[in-house]
Amino acid sequence: MAQATAIRLSGERLTVADVWAVACRGAHAELSDESRGKMHAARELVERAAHGSREHTYGVNTGFGRFVNRSIPEELTEELQLRLLRSHACGVGDPYPDEIVRAAMLLRANALAKGTSGARIETVELLLELLSRGVVPYVPSRGSVGASGDLAPLAHLALPLIGEGEAIVDGERVASADALARVGLEPLRLQAKEGLSLVNGTQFMAAFAALGLVRARRLARAADIACALSLEALQGSRNSFLPQIQALRGLKGQAESAANVLRLLEGSAINEAHRWCDKVQDAYSLRCAPQVHGASRDLLDYVDYTVSAELNAATDNPLVLVEDELLVSNGNFHGQPLAFALDALAMAVAELASISERRMERLVNPNLSDGLPAFLTTDGGLNSGFMIPQYVAASLVSENKVLCHPASVDSIPTSAGQEDHVSMGNASGLKAWQVLANAESALAIELLAGAQAVEFLAPLEPGAGVRAARAQVRELSPRLRDDRPLAGDIEAVATSIRDGSLLAAVEAEIGELA
Repeated sequence: MAQATAIRLSGERLTVADVWAVACRGAHAELSDESRGKMHAARELVERAAHGSREHTYGVNTGFGRFVNRSIPEELTEELQLRLLRSHACGVGDPYPDEIVRAAMLLRANALAKGTSGARIETVELLLELLSRGVVPYVPSRGSVGASGDLAPLAHLALPLIGEGEAIVDGERVASADALARVGLEPLRLQAKEGLSLVNGTQFMAAFAALGLVRARRLARAADIACALSLEALQGSRNSFLPQIQALRGLKGQAESAANVLRLLEGSAINEAHRWCDKVQDAYSLRCAPQVHGASRDLLDYVDYTVSAELNAATDNPLVLVEDELLVSNGNFHGQPLAFALDALAMAVAELASISERRMERLVNPNLSDGLPAFLTTDGGLNSGFMIPQYVAASLVSENKVLCHPASVDSIPTSAGQEDHVSMGNASGLKAWQVLANAESALAIELLAGAQAVEFLAPLEPGAGVRAARAQVRELSPRLRDDRPLAGDIEAVATSIRDGSLLAAVEAEIGELA
């Protein structure tokens, strides 16, 4: 649902939560009065550079890339911007998910609202109207090398502003001119520098990072929940999670993860029943879970630091420095910070899935499960139980290993050597998005198996947080007795991780997790 008060863009205060609200929950955004003043001042400076100045200003009265030394006559200033969008809109492949495009629209509007690009107020207002009225530009997902910004994707995103390209409206892919007409809007004609201001930026990379971070944070908490559920089912020890142990290492993420598991186990009759058993140590996938989950959490803190800065960054070229009365060529559009962050995000969530799959193996393997029936079924042979879901988790974890090869260490020179080092951050974003989906499914499989396994220990009950998690899983997936297809159950639980409903159900019972 959209929030009652629109998010007011200034180029200074946009948050990851704001991006999620607009891109995924339909919240509205508008320009602040502060941004209008800054944009007006920057626009005046661009107009002076475009009309009457003999000084070469990149993208205002010159060509682009290797054509930087080609002068453009004043009378062709607007035509230059139009041809820029047309020439750059050559992406290929499947389209980006709608929420990524919506996030990129918001982020581009916020970057222009900063008042360092020189775009007109009406240009940004039209972009925000498209967002508000449900018009989503059709943007192919392949074609950005992540330097000079996400050039090809942003060109496709900008085309509907001039009535060209394609867009999705009411679930239908149509010509942008028709999409605008359907929602009562008219295209505009770009003026000096505006085409360049619309395509120079890191907004698709930043969209992946912002929305991916929200999903990853939820996944990290879900991993702690799944671990606690498996720990109960496997009758593991809570001692490895004691705060004294975490304090002796001093890592923030580790301490948070361990504290979560202990809270989830509070009031456990299962844990109390085997408190004095002869088992000395649990396997690493249980005993070292805080260390592994915590390392992922710490890596996500780095991602958060990077993307939170990038959401309000000036990434255009040239930048308009109003106080200095300068238009300055620069390299803020380079995507290397986000490329690194997105590769790190992928690694962080892949590791959560990797250790989850190892706990899953212990749940279904009778040689490792401390008395649980093989594959968690009481009629093994006729039924296969959770045998094949473990295969699926293994497949997802293996795919993630390939996807986690960093794109950010690659570079291919472009534009005849003018742009001789690029970030490949778009590839990092696409990979991270798939790794997230794979990890959510892998954790869902552990949660399903853990809910099944812990029920074999009845009448003993797990801790209050684990009971809440099991109850939420059971809302989505009944206990597996005779074999049935579990694909829909896995997707339902993965969705509950992604949309936060699993976490909400647990926190409603035991309070907010770290």
